[in-house]
Amino acid sequence: MDRRHFLLAAAAANQSWAQANDRVRVAIVGVGSRGTAHIKEMLPVPNLEIAALCDVDGARAEAASQTIFAKTGKRPILETDMRRIFDDKSIDAVSIATTNHWHALTAIWAMQAGKDVYVEKPVSHNIFEGTKVVEAARKYKRMAAGGTQRRWWGKYRKAIEVIHSGAIGEIYQGNFTFPGNRDSLGFKPFKEPPANLNWDLWVGPAPMQKYHENLVPYNWHWFWDFGNGELGNNGIHMIDVLRWGMKQKMAVSVRSTGGRFGYKDQGETPNSQNVTWTFADGSSIVGQLRGLYTDEPMSWDFFGSKGHMHMFSDGRFRITMGRSKKPEPEMEYYSDIDHFAKFTEAVRTRNSKLIEAEIEETAISTALCHQGNISYRLKRELKFDPATMLFVNDKEANALVTRKYRAPYVVPERV
Repeated sequence: MDRRHFLLAAAAANQSWAQANDRVRVAIVGVGSRGTAHIKEMLPVPNLEIAALCDVDGARAEAASQTIFAKTGKRPILETDMRRIFDDKSIDAVSIATTNHWHALTAIWAMQAGKDVYVEKPVSHNIFEGTKVVEAARKYKRMAAGGTQRRWWGKYRKAIEVIHSGAIGEIYQGNFTFPGNRDSLGFKPFKEPPANLNWDLWVGPAPMQKYHENLVPYNWHWFWDFGNGELGNNGIHMIDVLRWGMKQKMAVSVRSTGGRFGYKDQGETPNSQNVTWTFADGSSIVGQLRGLYTDEPMSWDFFGSKGHMHMFSDGRFRITMGRSKKPEPEMEYYSDIDHFAKFTEAVRTRNSKLIEAEIEETAISTALCHQGNISYRLKRELKFDPATMLFVNDKEANALVTRKYRAPYVVPERV
């Protein structure tokens, strides 16, 4: 080989190495509805490879792998136990779309193993877990994103920019309405779990209990051991937008009422819930979640000292100023940001500023949901100290800040 061909070959080899080194290899843990959405959204992202799938339901993982093979011609590694994924040094990042009660521990284990993480909302099952996820991200210097995707969407980003500019003045209250329209679960008998489901791993950190079909695959949301009700399911998105616009952190008091109205079934969480969060400066967020029948749309409202912004379900907004009832002219919105493309870039460049929904922001919004649920369960107003992330002089409430973990699936005090 002459010198020219040698240099060309060397350059080609270096280019191939750089391209391979540039690729971010991601494992998706949990391939139900959200994990399947992650696959769909990740497949078009340049320099991102879905290298592994992990699900305690082997049949579900196999079906998801077929989707990836059909699009890429490559088959991802399949695992049932996420810990084997974390032992794989070739995996750069982990996307977490498990049941809520697994989110925090999965993220902590992944970060301890040197992986960056994208954690679906809510990022924790309780307040304690959220603080530990953020602590692990800082300790291990990981890129960590939360699944509050509206922070990446152009209409919402424009609305928040307008609010932060002071256009409607000082924001003293934010309201949200979420209509869930949930029907009765009925009652499912206890039975043996299906052969393709690893029940021990599915239950994980929660108390061991008998299998029934109102838990798998989706209705676990409405049981306290595994989910956080509609407030933690969709309310997290609602409160995150308001908190973002209001530049608030943790509430200092919370009051929640509601119930499971209209039917008797196996579910435990409220199907209708009203929550008021009050912050140290006296401003507040008022949330209404309705699971029974209504034709009202999902919406947000920001009330300011100069005017009012109403946000529609798709992120468009309408502003009225002062006493006027005539809306201001509609503005030009921003384009959406591809959150998985930006997360991939953050993993490659180690630049956390590329992450719009950084883990600490989503963890705070998640903690507000937990505050609301604890007040609902105890049926009274609660006072909270953001400095300690505990309720004030309230042993009963603080017992619900964390949970008793089932070994070996324990969220540690020291991450």
